[in-house]
Amino acid sequence: MISRKNASISKFIIHKVGNKFNDTKNAFSEKTVEFDEASYDLMLPFLLRPFGTAVQSYRFNHHANVNLNEINSYSSQVFNDEEAFIEVSKHIVMHLYEQSTNANIKTGDVLVALFEGIEYNEITTNALGIFKIENKTNFFQTYLENNNYDVLVQKGINSKKVDKGCLILNQTDTEGNIIFSADNNNYDAQYWINHFLNIKYADDSNSHTQQYIELCKDFSEDIIKTSYGAHEQNTFLAKTIDFFKENEVVNVERFKDELFEEDKHKTQFDDYKKSFQDEQNLVIRNQFDVAERVVTKEKKKIKTDIKLDTNIQIKLDIDAPDASTEYLERGYDDEKKMHYYKVFFNAEN
Repeated sequence: MISRKNASISKFIIHKVGNKFNDTKNAFSEKTVEFDEASYDLMLPFLLRPFGTAVQSYRFNHHANVNLNEINSYSSQVFNDEEAFIEVSKHIVMHLYEQSTNANIKTGDVLVALFEGIEYNEITTNALGIFKIENKTNFFQTYLENNNYDVLVQKGINSKKVDKGCLILNQTDTEGNIIFSADNNNYDAQYWINHFLNIKYADDSNSHTQQYIELCKDFSEDIIKTSYGAHEQNTFLAKTIDFFKENEVVNVERFKDELFEEDKHKTQFDDYKKSFQDEQNLVIRNQFDVAERVVTKEKKKIKTDIKLDTNIQIKLDIDAPDASTEYLERGYDDEKKMHYYKVFFNAEN
């Protein structure tokens, strides 16, 4: 999580990236942008907003040597010689172009920015930002002509969110440069994270917590919901979040003992965990520290609604993991030939 309160843009340039698959070309600027006050005041928060709440960071990756990672090399060049900024920004676009080998990958504007005054973990540093704008928004522009106002439609960048972006801090730990990434158009998750940036999650409590909760969410969807229904799925998710809230350290064996009553369910979870690790190309530790900020963020994403085909929804409170077991009963009505839920309560709020 970074703070932008003292941040500023020292260099900024815009290029256009094509698509190698359909042979659309790149277009390059030769000069950096000179902002007026209004555009600068809008651009700075627009670029940094995605990283203000980010709790999970990444590090550069490479199959042979991390120094051969292209974006790692380009960011190092800029940090060591800011005069190389324009030329390096062109190489970044060309590298992005080389990853555009699919018809689904969109062309767009590439914004490259050098920031100063980025605060992270009580340290102030500079950072390189790379952003891709894939979608333009239609807006009305009014204008005066011959003493009459008229209107036309123009396309522009939506100032509320970037499509794709990364922030590479000029700050390292034992794993290398600290990196944040955002992707609001993740139609191809491999394209930005793996192919262009070639980054991996940092080996820290944030990542361990995130990965384990993702494992539990996928397990609840693929196994529990399929076999036992949405009621059991939501109960499992509520108990998972409760376990993370109640424990500073997650031990996988203790987690299984608390969440599963039968050994066959523990075995199911172990088997799913193994396939999850293989598919995601990661290793989930058997014990790790809990990152509270990640738990809070992930809890907000979990939906605990039971949607029925009779246009009725039952919303369960994720902070009350035992409520659905005690006060919600599922059954089958032989006369109506339909399933039902019975809800117990004392009073309506």
